[in-house]
Amino acid sequence: MVRFVNISSCFFVFLLVLAFGDLAVRVEARAFFVFGDSLVDNGNNNYLVTTARADAPPYGIDYPTHRPTGRFSNGLNIPDIISEEMGWEPTLPYLNPQLRGPKLLVGANFASAGVGVLNDTGIQFVNIIRIYQQLNYFEEYQQRLRALIGIDEARKVVNESLVLITLGGNDFVNNYYLVPYSARSRQYSLQDYVPFVISEYKKVLRRLYTLGVLRVIVTGTGPLGCVPAELALHSRNGECAEELMEAAELYNPQLKDMLKDLNDEIGRKVFIAANTNQMHMDFISEPQRFGPYNGIGLCTPFSNLCPNRDLYVFWDPFHPSEKANRIIVQQILNGDNKYMHPMNLRTMLAMDSKA
Repeated sequence: MVRFVNISSCFFVFLLVLAFGDLAVRVEARAFFVFGDSLVDNGNNNYLVTTARADAPPYGIDYPTHRPTGRFSNGLNIPDIISEEMGWEPTLPYLNPQLRGPKLLVGANFASAGVGVLNDTGIQFVNIIRIYQQLNYFEEYQQRLRALIGIDEARKVVNESLVLITLGGNDFVNNYYLVPYSARSRQYSLQDYVPFVISEYKKVLRRLYTLGVLRVIVTGTGPLGCVPAELALHSRNGECAEELMEAAELYNPQLKDMLKDLNDEIGRKVFIAANTNQMHMDFISEPQRFGPYNGIGLCTPFSNLCPNRDLYVFWDPFHPSEKANRIIVQQILNGDNKYMHPMNLRTMLAMDSKA
């Protein structure tokens, strides 16, 4: 939470309010930064020449404008819903030209559909914002923020921000298992590939920490073998694809352990693990708790849409519906240690408010 306590800082805020009108609302809100892939991309790929796009109907059919926005969803995605729950203004894609002036204080979304931890993930999509370029853009963002509000206040905005990062799934579905005998599957067994991806992810997160962020929610992969695309390819009787399920079962515990190690190295709880695999498995193993969710197949302008998308986990072959995203966010906010480690988001915010 950004607070200004001395007289000069308060005068500084007053000047900004005079200059930017509605800025006062943002002073008490954290900036929110988002990194990762299509699960959290809110439109950056609309500005790129790439096949990894969600800018045509029926994407966005349940978004407030009922138009495609670049989100791989029928409506809101996870960052949108976190902002909504917090009462924050939603972040803009970093490539959106409207992200300037006081909008910078809201934060930014750097995510790009198709990316992974590894630079060779998603090469078939050609022009996407790979994770280290996302971090470079974050550095550029900070330069722009410093020009707007000064070095000290910009540092405070970043230090007191919330970060969400979602990576890893594409390193399997759009790399290791993309084609039979892929380069990575010939280079590594699955048991060796997972630790390799985790070790590379640790480098990404270390770099993110050096850029000044102190609160980072890191989501795992979902049950990769249970998404509609994999069921269509590999399932005869509705069972999940075994190899991809093994990948998720190896990856997610190792990710959690890596985050704990990283926190221990740093000496503070910077990184929070969100067990999105378990959140998704709840839909699959206990559907009566949530409704009769299922996958609805491919998402194109010619798709046969279900009349009530709230009854389904999946919106397209890989991505959750808005309803599923809302349930996931509730676990991020309030979930116990089974879902969030070492704490959920509300606990983190409560602790920070007392600091």
